[in-house]
Amino acid sequence: MSQVSPKGFAELALSEPVLSALQRIGYEQPSPIQAASIPHLLEGHDLLGTAQTGTGKTAAFALPLLSRLDLKHTDPQVLVLVPTRELAIQVAEAFQSYASEMKGFHVLPIYGGQGMSTQLRQLRRGLHVVVGTPGRVMDHMRRGTLKLEWLQAVVLDEADEMLRMGFIDDVDWILEQAPDKCQVALFSATMPGPIHHIAERYLHEPKKVKIASKTSTIATIEQVYWTVSGVNKLDALTRILEVEDFDGIILFVRTKTQTVELAEKLEARGYAASAINGDMTQALRERTITQLKEGKVDILVATDVAARGIDVARISHVINYDIPYDTEAYVHRIGRTGRAGRTGKAILFVAPREKRLLRAIEKTTRQTIKPITLPSREQVNAKRIIQFKQLVADALKSLEQGKEKTFWGQLVQEITDENDTDPVALASALAHLAQKDRPIILQELEKKAVSDHPRKKPSPERKSGRKAGKHEDSRTGLVMETYRLAVGHNNQVKPSDIVGAIANEAGIESQYIGRIDIGLDQSTVDLPEGMPKEVFHHLKRVYVRNQPLKIEKIEMEIPSSNKNNDTKRKKYKKKRH
Repeated sequence: MSQVSPKGFAELALSEPVLSALQRIGYEQPSPIQAASIPHLLEGHDLLGTAQTGTGKTAAFALPLLSRLDLKHTDPQVLVLVPTRELAIQVAEAFQSYASEMKGFHVLPIYGGQGMSTQLRQLRRGLHVVVGTPGRVMDHMRRGTLKLEWLQAVVLDEADEMLRMGFIDDVDWILEQAPDKCQVALFSATMPGPIHHIAERYLHEPKKVKIASKTSTIATIEQVYWTVSGVNKLDALTRILEVEDFDGIILFVRTKTQTVELAEKLEARGYAASAINGDMTQALRERTITQLKEGKVDILVATDVAARGIDVARISHVINYDIPYDTEAYVHRIGRTGRAGRTGKAILFVAPREKRLLRAIEKTTRQTIKPITLPSREQVNAKRIIQFKQLVADALKSLEQGKEKTFWGQLVQEITDENDTDPVALASALAHLAQKDRPIILQELEKKAVSDHPRKKPSPERKSGRKAGKHEDSRTGLVMETYRLAVGHNNQVKPSDIVGAIANEAGIESQYIGRIDIGLDQSTVDLPEGMPKEVFHHLKRVYVRNQPLKIEKIEMEIPSSNKNNDTKRKKYKKKRH
């Protein structure tokens, strides 16, 4: 099935602009799935690929399909279907990066929760590649704003995940509308029955590629994560840096702007930090890496693209300040440490709504990532005292070997005599002067106004004895709360649309989303209690089928049947706050 990896991308017959972009990015050796898939896709064959996330499959389909584009036509020629908004953004960014030497190239990610007007404007302008979630792609196709007449290829990325999230019927409908001679590539980590059905129905004599997931590259790396809550991320990062025994660090963020801003903030806090991103010239990038090797810089704040190919022995830690949207990027990131048999440590910052991405990383790497708590004030203070003692000890040793011992001794004696004080009191005053800009005793970190997301107190019980709007889910055992959504049958909404939007935007895994009842112009959904305020307010602005959810918690007993949606809707209107 798979082929032996060639020496380099140049042997894969990719277009010159694509090869030029790969050289700029720093890609040298194709991964097994890239080496096996690219020739088939370049020749126009349909492809059935079995591969875990993290094996490099995005480049496996993006590079050959970009090489076959006709940039003169600005109607969509490639459509990539993905299960989540995060993956849509990630894949679109990858296409943009690989096509950086193709003048006039345009790619557009489309997904629910994003304003329709922006997408409509970009679709009217013209583009070559569309990357989207099935529901939003269907919306545009039905509107007539996304036409497939010029479509050359459709890619189904993470097909089994689309099945799990309830999108497979939407995928089926989209493929039915695609041109008959359209090339189809399907990638999936597993091949359950419905995915086989899609493959048999829409793939014509497909070439098959199967790549085993590799996890050995991270076997020597200790992996931990901190749940972002309670304190500012930069303050939390600083506290972690205080107690970690690190040599060199690569700190990953998502944007080029962030690399500069965070490096400056770290420098202001006393760390030798420098930014590295795709806007830097090759000469400046090489000079920055040399400074890291020589110990002149201890922390590189980097984007994924800028960190490609960095192999510096003193990198002891990789910190994911922003969690990557795709596990492929995570594996590449932490691979900067723990090389050649050395040990390393990877620290991941995870916001509550990003827990789904954390679980995906664990599933792909087949390793459990352990949670950590922030170091306590006592731990930080103890570490600072140890460092200060060592600083003084080093200074004493240096004085013993230098010529200034006599001078400083005489000066200290003069100060002691003039102020009628003892040497201990004088040493205390000098220590205070030395450390007044960076006190050894740490003050408590300030907390954000809504950072800890405390669970709300239970609502008063109704006369029926049941807590208002709350009940235990017999399937999961979780206490659920019921929410009203301002979308329904009149908006062509299906349960899969609601599951997809909430799973993507709230970070709730689909199996923890409870009963969904769809009415004519509104619906209800059961979600685990204790939703953080910031997630709740974010969901209010999320769009499904071009309609805002306007989510509201229902503070009332929920009827046991959904047979009369009109009656239920009237009751809800009476209870609207």
